[in-house]
Amino acid sequence: MSTTSRAAKAPDTRGPIRKLLTSFGFQILAALVLGVAAGLIGRQLGATADNPNGLSATLDTIGSSYVTLLRAAVVPLIFTAIVASISNLRRVQNAARLAGQTLLWFAITAFIAVVIGIVLGLVIQPGNRVGEGLETGDPYTVGTWWNFLLGLIPQNFLGLGVSSSFNPEAGAVTSSVSFNILQVIVVAAAVGIAALKAGKKAEPFLAFTESLLKVIQRVLWWIIRIAPLGTFGLIGAAVVKYGWEKLASLGWFAIAVYLGLALVLFVVYPILVKTHGLSIKQFFSGVWPAVQLAFVSRSSIGTLPLTERVTERNLGVPRSYASFAVPFGATTKMDGCAAIYPAIAAIFVAQFFGIELNFVQYLLLVIVSVVGSAATAGTTGAVVMLTLTLSTLGLPLEGVGLLLAIDPILDMGRTAVNVAGQALVPAIVAKREGILNEELYNAPREGLPFADDNDDDDTAALEADAVGTEPAATR
Repeated sequence: MSTTSRAAKAPDTRGPIRKLLTSFGFQILAALVLGVAAGLIGRQLGATADNPNGLSATLDTIGSSYVTLLRAAVVPLIFTAIVASISNLRRVQNAARLAGQTLLWFAITAFIAVVIGIVLGLVIQPGNRVGEGLETGDPYTVGTWWNFLLGLIPQNFLGLGVSSSFNPEAGAVTSSVSFNILQVIVVAAAVGIAALKAGKKAEPFLAFTESLLKVIQRVLWWIIRIAPLGTFGLIGAAVVKYGWEKLASLGWFAIAVYLGLALVLFVVYPILVKTHGLSIKQFFSGVWPAVQLAFVSRSSIGTLPLTERVTERNLGVPRSYASFAVPFGATTKMDGCAAIYPAIAAIFVAQFFGIELNFVQYLLLVIVSVVGSAATAGTTGAVVMLTLTLSTLGLPLEGVGLLLAIDPILDMGRTAVNVAGQALVPAIVAKREGILNEELYNAPREGLPFADDNDDDDTAALEADAVGTEPAATR
């Protein structure tokens, strides 16, 4: 597998102020600060979740519209990304070994994360430090192993479901359409494997799928470009809706979760990077655009195109491998949602209800977190994983209702850690297998992490120049 040389780069004549203002990272951070300020102003003007005013309604509309745009592309993105990623394995030597190594490191990092979560839960004991006024409630969705297995069976090609409800007051029936993401993944995986088995006859289909994926990703690049605007609305609406009061009764729980997330992101991941002979600074500077977007969007799938882009261009992972590992990780690699959070939350619920966990239950907690990550591919993410964990340990499911109030606040940190891990593992595996482009990994980080240039080999050098990095490995 060969790599292109660094493209000749024209001198950057922008001044320091213009460089700062056009920096994607600066725009996201500025939007975070402005969003918090706008949210606080909205609360000062009397806005609440139940009684919005003009400012809070505007913030909510901006934020929800951005999330809607991301979700609109989720199903076609997942389907084409997984089909293309599986088909790309035909271009990789030792594909089975790479896939096995990827799964192994997914499990290793999940194991480390859940152990950290258990230790923090036992040391901090958030369930024994609960404030006043906390009430239990039934979770709005329940995950069980049986439902998870049944959910793997596609009801139709698109994993499409329609639900209807009757409103007796209005005398009308309303229907809503939803997609079972887990079923979409199963269908896409089956189609990708079948295309591989079909050989040359499937080449036109695979070429079309890869072309369609590029089109979908291009649309997502446009959505990502307005991420600062979406960030402003999302953060501002969150401050208005939840404020800081919600953290009062669950403060220690929130501290435990964010401490666990910080330990994994800023201690465990850097140790793994360093032990593989790579630069910690370069890893964080390379992956940070995707981490920022994940934090504000709360969607690993919505961040997938940017995660794959920075994994290839900033971390130097060959596209033929990254295009398999990153989409696969976006649906199954969840150190935040499926390891740290359910571990601390399960211990919190046990402590709140005065239940003493035994060694076997702690062992089950580890096993569920390591092998049950795929359950988070459902539409409700960490809540499904938590109910799955609680039901496996025999803990009251009403405990989920304790935590729903601040779940969006925690979800931002969880998703950021998820995405960082989804980029870390491919980089580690590529380094161990000797296919990592270390020159690209160590290159300076400049400009936007994406560009509007065509993404084929003929224009790779131009696109690399636009984003200020090495072009990806060519095939």
